[in-house]
Amino acid sequence: MSSTVKSRIPSRGSRLHLALFFLAFCVSGALSVSAGTDAKAIMAGVYQQDTSHDAKLRATLEVADKDGHSVRKRFILTRLGSFGNGRTLVRFTDPPELRGVTLLSINQPGVTDRQWIYTPATERVRSVAPRERSERFAGSDFTYEDIAERSLDDFTYQALPAEDNIENHATFKILATPVAPERSQYKFIYYWVAQDVPCILHAEMYDQDGRKVREMHSSGLRKESGIWGARKTEMRSVLEGTKSVLTIDEVHLNAGLDAALFTPDTLEKKQ
Repeated sequence: MSSTVKSRIPSRGSRLHLALFFLAFCVSGALSVSAGTDAKAIMAGVYQQDTSHDAKLRATLEVADKDGHSVRKRFILTRLGSFGNGRTLVRFTDPPELRGVTLLSINQPGVTDRQWIYTPATERVRSVAPRERSERFAGSDFTYEDIAERSLDDFTYQALPAEDNIENHATFKILATPVAPERSQYKFIYYWVAQDVPCILHAEMYDQDGRKVREMHSSGLRKESGIWGARKTEMRSVLEGTKSVLTIDEVHLNAGLDAALFTPDTLEKKQ
């Protein structure tokens, strides 16, 4: 019988070249400062943090325009398999005009992720084309590429000198560069990783022209059932002046999810 771990984090309103699930968790275990010169080892600690077989979470996404007007969106995210080699579903439950919109991402190491989206208004499932990877998903500041997972070997890593303290954590600063530039909208990304827990606390994403286009910031880390969780993750679009704030409301790990749910043919079915 699979074990189930349940963590509830109170909502405070509304991962990603990171996946949304990846942004939510940091498994306990400190990184040695002596590893500071080994950038890939630092990032491996982040990528390999989660050993669960599957996960299901409920979350709230608060999307604000440049004038500060915001819309609250809620979704359920389910994930099967290991990070960077699994399947992820994002299904919106609110507001009514988004209810049922579902994105399926299938990820394998060394292969461009495959994505399909189902929209109830059109009653059809379609694949997400590579040219759409830089587009906003569901009007948020997360793009399709941000939501899809990547494997550790999709980037090269370089440790940079830094003495930044973020959210009361000393950090490592890492420069990540895509191995295959044609598979990413980003030319490079800066990460700030906590030295005492394997969590990305801040990131800056730069486009192919070298302009900073997005900033991600995680806050409110708390250890629940042996797992560190970021209560809130903010993604900000620098050029547009908009932002989206992700709040994790409820989490279930190792719940025994059915693999049959993670196929394009089942996206139209209610879960």
